[in-house]
Amino acid sequence: MTVRGDFHEPARPRPDLVIGREELFAGAREQLSGGGSVLVHGPAGIGKSTVLRALAAECAESSRTVLRCSATESESHLPFLALADLLGLVVDQIAHRLPAPQRTALESALTGRGESTLQRDGLALRLAVLSAFRALAARGPVLIVADDLQWLDPASAELLGFAARRLGGTPVRMLCAVRTETEPQAQDHDRFLRASVPETLALRVAPLARAQVADLLAQRGYTGLPRSTVRDIHRTSGGNPLFALELGRALAESPTRPSPGEPLPVPTSLRALVLSRLDMLSAEARRTLLVASAGARPTLALLHAAGRENAEAETASAAALGLLATERDTPGIRFAHPLVSAALYAEADAQERRAAHAALSRAASDPIERARHLALATTGTDPTVAARLGEAAAAARDRGAPSVAVGLGLLAARHTPPGTVPGPDERRLGAAEDALTAGETDLARDIARQVLSRATAPAERVRAWMVVVDSAGQAMSEIDAVFPQALADAGDDPGLVALVRYQLGWRALLMDGEMTKAREEAARSARLAARAGDRRTELLALGFQAQMETLMGHPDAPSTIQRAMREPQDPRVACDHNGAGAARFRWLIMSDRLAEARTAITALLREVQRRGMVESELHFLRGLAETELRSGHCGRALDLARESLRLARDTGIGEAATAMFTSLAEAAGGDVDRALALAHEAVDRAEEDGDMVYLSRALGALGHAQLVAGDASAAVRSLRRVRELEEALGVIDPARGRWHGDLAEALVRIGETAEAQDVIDVTRRRALRLERESVLAVLDRAEALVRAARGEQGPAERQLASAQDRLGKLGYGLEEARAAYALAGLRTFPQHPGVARAGGTPVPGPTSYDEAARLFRRCRALPWLRQVEAASARPPAAPPLAPAALDSLAATERQVAALVMEGATNREIAGRLFISVKTVEATLTRVYRKLGIRSRVDIVRLAAERRPD
Repeated sequence: MTVRGDFHEPARPRPDLVIGREELFAGAREQLSGGGSVLVHGPAGIGKSTVLRALAAECAESSRTVLRCSATESESHLPFLALADLLGLVVDQIAHRLPAPQRTALESALTGRGESTLQRDGLALRLAVLSAFRALAARGPVLIVADDLQWLDPASAELLGFAARRLGGTPVRMLCAVRTETEPQAQDHDRFLRASVPETLALRVAPLARAQVADLLAQRGYTGLPRSTVRDIHRTSGGNPLFALELGRALAESPTRPSPGEPLPVPTSLRALVLSRLDMLSAEARRTLLVASAGARPTLALLHAAGRENAEAETASAAALGLLATERDTPGIRFAHPLVSAALYAEADAQERRAAHAALSRAASDPIERARHLALATTGTDPTVAARLGEAAAAARDRGAPSVAVGLGLLAARHTPPGTVPGPDERRLGAAEDALTAGETDLARDIARQVLSRATAPAERVRAWMVVVDSAGQAMSEIDAVFPQALADAGDDPGLVALVRYQLGWRALLMDGEMTKAREEAARSARLAARAGDRRTELLALGFQAQMETLMGHPDAPSTIQRAMREPQDPRVACDHNGAGAARFRWLIMSDRLAEARTAITALLREVQRRGMVESELHFLRGLAETELRSGHCGRALDLARESLRLARDTGIGEAATAMFTSLAEAAGGDVDRALALAHEAVDRAEEDGDMVYLSRALGALGHAQLVAGDASAAVRSLRRVRELEEALGVIDPARGRWHGDLAEALVRIGETAEAQDVIDVTRRRALRLERESVLAVLDRAEALVRAARGEQGPAERQLASAQDRLGKLGYGLEEARAAYALAGLRTFPQHPGVARAGGTPVPGPTSYDEAARLFRRCRALPWLRQVEAASARPPAAPPLAPAALDSLAATERQVAALVMEGATNREIAGRLFISVKTVEATLTRVYRKLGIRSRVDIVRLAAERRPD
């Protein structure tokens, strides 16, 4: 592909504004910080100059001299121009240090006086440039910044390369950019590397991902574009930032935006940019390329079937001009860049396009493609064409391609005459529902709003309202006014009222946090749907009712799940994330049946991926990740969680919930700082949406990450809020969020053992009633820490060993490892290795952590493994303190320590000494430092050791 040389890439020098280049920047910074040089390369518009300017701005701060040049194609014939840009402003500073012949040759080349040439003054000029760089380097580090090396005049390129190859050992770095071909495997940059400083690092600037293109468009002010349009911009631009911005600008300036499946408007600037050689093709070859651009998967056979008899020769000539990519051992025809195809199509007039589509409607072998081309070749309404498009949309839906079904459904609506059955709006609503399935929620909402602006039939209006509600996701507060309008449109029709009541159940849960009311609305919806014979809505309502009963610990949950799983079933509901299958999975995983839960969720995930159900896929990816995390497969859980987060970011669906769960996975097997950042994001999003249900889950993830990070006080603050929220929500089952053990452990760490015991007691009663064995084992682990804090060493160790054994048998690998870690901590403190505790039992040394390390390593629980390694590397604890050791404490410090020895909590100490809790915490920190211990638990143990036998 060829491009105009005067089309400049957008400038944006600040590195914090450069999107999607983090890995490239990291590699370049490491190379440059070590004194090396970097060559950035890639196709036109990919962002090389932006990257170059950002890196140069960073490196300039550590350079004594910065030399710059930026060549253009129109000036590449002027000899020594780039050399003049580099040295013109500094030559006077170092000319006196050059030998006379070199100085004369260099000045002649830079000023144009004396007609210096490489042929006549070759050696003197080469040595002069080398000497100039060395002289500048003698004063301090030199940075040479050269953009668009491909347009460097040959004389300057020769001189720069000669000097670069001989600058080894001098503090001269080169930061350069060069345009190379689109194909990644092309090695066009090799010749520029040979002309660079030895061991220069070549970095290719890659295309942006779809989410990065969305960020770029938003950064430049092109906001409000539907995600489907952003997807089309990304596909058409090939991830090229310049092309994406030009397409975004064209859309912003266009009075009407294209419908799904229609080509994007390609501005004149981009057409000229990529089609500069189109005029060199014959008229017939251009028609052949137009047919290829209109086809979904063009091949030579397809072009022949469409009447292009000389397709081989015509496509070969297009490939020679760089318009088509040369494909080996494949019948496919691929344009050099997606924008070439889009620009070709945009260049053609309406009649030429219709002719191309008409030819393809006869030639295409796929019925979906034939129907699409027939529609694009037809003007006005046509019931036959509309019917074929409706059949094609159904076929695409069955193939698991709902996004294709959207475009076909909208084309069918366009060709459907008014007054027919199904009518235009009914077809549009089908397209909107397909858009929901495909995860294109903003498109679905826009289509539904269009239908509501003109539809009068109650069924169509209620159906459109339901699309609006579904497209809102968790942010139901934004569409609260919809519900009374939908109820009014539903009237007394039981089927329509059932639809609205089902959504009112979700509103009660998400906005009001009322699980009891949500359950009642779901049950009411199921009864109405059954009366109306609407099995699909009945199944959804029963699935939702079962979910509420499971979270509430309601005894009817298993029977409701069974009702929802009876025949007849609706295939789409059976695998929907709100269906009975999902409710059964939740019940299984909360009941400690991990193997069955994994089998169930894997089957659901496979089915929704086959059907292209994006939102359900997102839910089930998280569900499978949760199952793996519970099972102690932290690496696998982290991979799945990150995959779900990428999908959530890409679609804009469930970002808060996915960030919440990915935080848990990061805290278990990844990076704790990232876990904290994701948890904070989830909390902020849930609070912004007014989503009380996911707010409690997000705070639970935040508290867990804070605990893993070692910030027990912050963990207590977060998890206390979770406790308050779940009490208000009516969440009874402790297997829902599993935060209770974390809260008790964090409370022990800050000295609030009484509150920790209360959390354990309340939760244990509920877990016993619901037979949540893994929850009970985790509570025992936490209670053992409470006992240890009270000086009950022996019972604490026995309880921890029992909890570890039970968790292992249940298959909770990570929780088992945490119990082993806690047990190792009790067994290695406070005595020296080999010192006997009361009763003559020898105390193990740091090797007690070996079992915990083995279990965490098996789980790939890297954050926990790092904690174990740090604990086992600590020096042995000091032997028991003599009473005189307390004499080093101030009066208040001795009082606080004495009360701790009695087992008082921080709050109790504050009340008895008439000081604040914060003052107690600060005083204890000083006590720990002076006594050489780590926590209040150690003070209790010291007190126990000083008691007479």
